[in-house]
Amino acid sequence: MHWDGRREKFRSLLEGARCVYPASVYDPMTARLAADLGYEIGMFSGSVASLTILGAPDLVVVTLSEFVSQALRINRAGSLPLMVDADHGYGNALNVKRTVEELETAGVCGLSIEDTVLPTAFGAADKPQLLSIEEGVGKMKAALAGRQDKRLAVVGRSSSIGITGLADTIARAKAYEAAGVDAFFLAGAKTRADVEAVSSSIRIPLVLGGPSTALQDLDYLSTQRVRICIQGHLPVAAALRAAYETLKALREGAKPSEIPGVASPELMKQATRDADYRRWIKEFLGG
Repeated sequence: MHWDGRREKFRSLLEGARCVYPASVYDPMTARLAADLGYEIGMFSGSVASLTILGAPDLVVVTLSEFVSQALRINRAGSLPLMVDADHGYGNALNVKRTVEELETAGVCGLSIEDTVLPTAFGAADKPQLLSIEEGVGKMKAALAGRQDKRLAVVGRSSSIGITGLADTIARAKAYEAAGVDAFFLAGAKTRADVEAVSSSIRIPLVLGGPSTALQDLDYLSTQRVRICIQGHLPVAAALRAAYETLKALREGAKPSEIPGVASPELMKQATRDADYRRWIKEFLGG
């Protein structure tokens, strides 16, 4: 498949003047619905991958091949530009390079590599740890070396603001910018002062993850060169709740006709692109 158009759209967003909320997607149908609703980009996170692929918490037990396969399923189902959270790159810097190569082939438009020590180190389960800045830079350089399509955006990510503080976060942002990343992912920012301090220290765009309520103001974020603000991953949580309530009600004796909130036949046809398949049946099978 050709990924050119969607990558150009993603690049235009990073290089533009406004911030957007991405759609949290996890499979072909959610990506299609997000596109139908007008979302500019989709986001497939590592935590959502753990939930939807393994039914596991966000402990980085998904493998690279599992993650890449699901990203490809999402991408080939439509044309929504997709950003993914590639966590720590599934190992050291050499693994990061391989991760980028595989995700580029799967059609992603942007990916973030973080500097958290992952998986959790022995004896440190309750306290997140960070790589040294030097090792983080090595990972960023490896990610860039693994990229063949220069339109693919490589984003350096750090949760340091909540672990080691603002000064260290600025040092990491500057180091990753100097390494050549296309944007800096500031995870866990809580105040405007923190965002402004980081934004003023670098020239590349920002991505926010897990921001406080005070930071969910697109007009303000746009002035700080934040181009993507991730609101969380409510769709997968909502889907799980709906599945639980439906299964529970049926198990307890409810009739199928009594179940509320079920997608209409029209919505199911929209999500599955039923009209396209009907057209192809007529065109290719003589139906």
